[in-house]
Amino acid sequence: MRHQEPPVTAVQQALRRRRRRRLPLTLLALAVVLAGVLVLAIGLPTLWRYSGESVRHYADPETHFWHGSIGSEPASGLPVRLWRVLPELFPETLGEEGYAVFGFLYAPGDSLAAGDLPIGVGTREVRGVELGWLNCAVCHTGTVRHSPEAQPRLISGMPANHLDLYGFITFLMDIADDPRLAPEPVFQAMESQGQELGWIERLIWRHVVLPRVREGLLETRAMLGPLLAVQPSWGPGRVDTFNPYKLIQFDMAVDDLTKAERIGTADFPSIFLQRPRQGMDLHWDGNNASLQERNLSAALGAGVTEESVDHVAIERVADWLLDLAPPASPYQPDPARVTAGKALYMRHCADCHGYQEGERFVFEGERLGTVLSNDVLNADPARLDSYTETLRRDQLTLFADDERYRFRHFRKTDGYANQPLDGLWLRAPYLHNGSVPTLHDLLLPPAERPVAFVRGLDVLDGTKGGFVAPACTPGEPLEKGFCFDTRLPGNGNQGHVYGTGLTAEERAVLLDYLLTF
Repeated sequence: MRHQEPPVTAVQQALRRRRRRRLPLTLLALAVVLAGVLVLAIGLPTLWRYSGESVRHYADPETHFWHGSIGSEPASGLPVRLWRVLPELFPETLGEEGYAVFGFLYAPGDSLAAGDLPIGVGTREVRGVELGWLNCAVCHTGTVRHSPEAQPRLISGMPANHLDLYGFITFLMDIADDPRLAPEPVFQAMESQGQELGWIERLIWRHVVLPRVREGLLETRAMLGPLLAVQPSWGPGRVDTFNPYKLIQFDMAVDDLTKAERIGTADFPSIFLQRPRQGMDLHWDGNNASLQERNLSAALGAGVTEESVDHVAIERVADWLLDLAPPASPYQPDPARVTAGKALYMRHCADCHGYQEGERFVFEGERLGTVLSNDVLNADPARLDSYTETLRRDQLTLFADDERYRFRHFRKTDGYANQPLDGLWLRAPYLHNGSVPTLHDLLLPPAERPVAFVRGLDVLDGTKGGFVAPACTPGEPLEKGFCFDTRLPGNGNQGHVYGTGLTAEERAVLLDYLLTF
C-alpha cells in the first residue's frame, strides 16, 4: 500500500519557498566572503604600501648632500616616475639633454638615460609614491673647466653657476594644464621606458596621483606666475631669495608687495667653511647671524614646510659644511707680483673681507661679516629692499611651538654684509646680484664695467679672474649661456668702488693676488 504524504499546509509551503531562496543568498554571501578575502589579500599590502613615509639614507656625506631628502617632497615634490618621463612627453623643451637644459647636473656615473635624478633632487616615498624635489645641493653645486675642450670638474659647495631655476619653474607652470599630463600619455611614456604599473597602481595614478600633480602645478602657477611676470628672468646662477617665500609660506599676493620689494634676485652663494662664519651676519644683506636659522630658512625656500621638514637630514648637511674647504686656486701668478698685490689688499680690502695666506684663507678683519650700509656701498638696492619688516614679523611665527627651531634672529638691515672671500676663484660673477663678470671688471669704475655679458658658462678666465663672459646683445640668440643685462631692474652693477682708484699697474698686481684665493 502506497504511503501518502500528509497534505502540505500553507505554512509549510511558505517555509519551502524560503529555503529555495536561501540557497542563492547563501552562494551570494559566500561570493562576498571570498571577494572580501581576495580584497584583503590584495588590498592590505596595497593599503600598507600607500600609507606612511620612508626615506633613503646615504652613508657618504657628499652623496647625502647631492641626493638626500630634506623634507621638501611631501608638499612640493613630483613623482619620480614622472621626473623620468617628462623629457619624453615634452621634447620641444627638454629634448635629448633633459633637465640639463636648465643647468641641472648629474653625479659621476648617473645619467638621464639610466633614469637617475639630477644632483640637488632628493627623494622620499610618501604614501606609496616616490617623490623627488629640491635639496641644498641644487643651488650649491657647480662645474669649472680650464678650457672649452676640458671635461667639467664638479665641485660641491660652489654656486650652481649653470642652474636656471627661473626657467625650470616656468616650464612646470606652463605644462600644468597640458593634455600630455593626462593619464594615458603618461602611462604610454612609462611603458616605453619599461616602467611597469599594475592595475591597482594605474587606478591610483589615474584618480589620485596625476590629479594631485596637476592641482599642485596649477596652484603654484596661480601663486608665482604673477610675480615672475613682473620680474626680469633671473638667468642661471640666480634666484629671488625671499619673494616666492612670501607668496608660498605666508599666502601673500603680488599686490601685497610694494613696487620696491618685488625684485630680490641675487646670486647663489658659495657655502664653504661654515664654521668660521658662525656669528657673522649671513645672507647677502646680513639679516641673520644664526647658521641654524639661515639653513632652515633656505630649506623652506626649497619647498619644505613646518610639518614636512627633516631636521636631522638638514643638520647632517650643515655639520658637513662646517669644514668643507674650497679646492685650492689653480692659478700661480708671479710670486713678486702676488706679494705686491697682497700689500695693497691688506691696506684696502682685508679689514672687510679677510685675506689669503698661501693656500689658507684667514677669517680675520675688524668689519668681516658685518653689514655695510648701502648709503656707503651704493650697490643695487633691490635685494636689500626685498627683505622687509613685514616679512621679518611673519618669519618669527614659524616653528613657534618648537623652541629648538623657532626663528629669533632675523632682522631688517640697511646694507650688504662684508663677505669672506674664500674660494673666490669659483664665485664669479661678482657682487651680490652677479652683475660684474670678472675680478678685473670689479676693479674698474662702474661706468667702465660691462653692460651686458654672457653668464652661465664654466670656462675659467685665468687672466681676468672668474669665468669667460663675452659681451652680448640682449634679445639676440646665444649658442650657450644667458645674456645678462645690467640695465634691467635689480641687475645694476654700480657700487663697491674699492680699488677702482688705483693705477692700472696697482690693479693688475692686486688682481694677481686675488687670483690665489
